[in-house]
Amino acid sequence: MVHSMTAFARQERAAPWGTLQLELRSVNQRYLEPHFRLPESLRDLEPAFRDALRARLARGKVEVSLRFDAAGDSAGLAVNPARLAELSRALGEVRQAVEDTTPPDALALLDYPGVLENRGPEPETVKAEALALFDRALDDLVDGRTREGDKLAALIRERLAGIEAQVAEVRRLMPQILERQRAQLLERLEEVKSELDPQRLEAELTLLAHKADVDEELDRLATHVAEVERQLKQKGPVGRRLDFLMQELNREANTLSSKSVVASTTRCAVELKVLIEQMREQVQNIE
Repeated sequence: MVHSMTAFARQERAAPWGTLQLELRSVNQRYLEPHFRLPESLRDLEPAFRDALRARLARGKVEVSLRFDAAGDSAGLAVNPARLAELSRALGEVRQAVEDTTPPDALALLDYPGVLENRGPEPETVKAEALALFDRALDDLVDGRTREGDKLAALIRERLAGIEAQVAEVRRLMPQILERQRAQLLERLEEVKSELDPQRLEAELTLLAHKADVDEELDRLATHVAEVERQLKQKGPVGRRLDFLMQELNREANTLSSKSVVASTTRCAVELKVLIEQMREQVQNIE
């Protein structure tokens, strides 16, 4: 199961007390790197959000954006008339009992407990709704990363099939390549053949044939292709393993290119590098 690190999710919750909007954006990153933009009143939800991300995701830069818009009739502050009346009566009794008492100003009255009330919703209610909203958005994000991962796996498998075709083509051509190489070398040496030791000539031909023999590189390419396919079927994060395998595939393609003695193997080596680079670009997005 391959999962992409690129996805987007959005959830919204409308209630009589206001509206919550939450967005999750995920892009590729070497490690899990969450970033939060939360209202100040909901800032203490960050640890819970962070723990939830760590439980579901292994890699990726994740931006969490939460917005809270309180309803018009439930926002702001209001004076409690009953509480203010009680305070006024108490102050009157104090002034009757104690002469020359300085009356408090308006701000002091508002600062008295219970006089000024917040008409907004209960904070715990909003936090509970925000947590539930986050869980739904995270489910959507994981589903999106899974769908995108399926597409990436399909693209990679297409390139693997292309690599297998190129390996098969080089294997098919190898006897002809070696024979052509030997014939060309003999033609070049025909004029000076009499001046060379036959044993030395045969040794040089054997050495050149050994240098042009790429069976080992072809075998390793086939082994790496099989391992990439196996990793695509694994559970959990596989992006780093796939990235390492891309490096190994590229190393074998470079060796094949350096050993090329005819145009046909050079073309195959170039095509291999193109396919591997295309896979490497896709692997960068895999968790």
